[in-house]
Amino acid sequence: MIPGFDLVQFAQTAGPVAVIIVVAAIIFAENGLLIGFFFPGDSVLFTIGLLIQGTTNFKLDLNIELVILLLFIAAVLGANVGYLFGKKIGPTLFKRPNSRLFKQENVQRAQDFYDKHGGKTIILARFIPVVRTFVPLIAGVAKMKYRTFMIYNIIGGFVWVAGVTYLGYYLGKILQNMGLDIDTVLLPIVGLILILSISPAIYHLIKNKEQRQAMWSATKLEWRKVIERKK
Repeated sequence: MIPGFDLVQFAQTAGPVAVIIVVAAIIFAENGLLIGFFFPGDSVLFTIGLLIQGTTNFKLDLNIELVILLLFIAAVLGANVGYLFGKKIGPTLFKRPNSRLFKQENVQRAQDFYDKHGGKTIILARFIPVVRTFVPLIAGVAKMKYRTFMIYNIIGGFVWVAGVTYLGYYLGKILQNMGLDIDTVLLPIVGLILILSISPAIYHLIKNKEQRQAMWSATKLEWRKVIERKK
């Protein structure tokens, strides 16, 4: 899920307290810090739910309701930090130069999503990687009323955290009842979740003619470079 980091292996060696701290930090960062946009929050929530239910070889000794509560708080606080940061820096966010961890296109994508859906963006964005990181900042830049933002923030945070975590928890239970070895299907399931989570972004890129042409041109250019190297 994260290069160089295996949540299952980490859970087996570090213990439940360390796991909940690390996962809460990931959820916090992804929901409001610019550096957190690459974290796979969906698959992390799903996997921890599955591990609490228990796999064939391992069971995480944590209470599912307590975990959801802690991760819900982390998601709400993360988005709140993003909102306050956006409100403080204002329009300068759109003037910041691109870097390895910051792309103007991510900010613009969140802005377009916010312009289209309004306040409910705060809820919908929870289920879209990258967008969920930048939308709280955009809400702050747009000076959305803090009370309104927090209402949407709390609803969206709860639906996302509880929904995805319980999905992993109860799907694990169903697979166990079917007699399936969960360890053998964990990676394919997590892979499917990652694909589903990035599919809105892929659709957004494909449906835009200019972006399609730019992607195709870049692909042809890279392909020519590969062919020239072989020659």
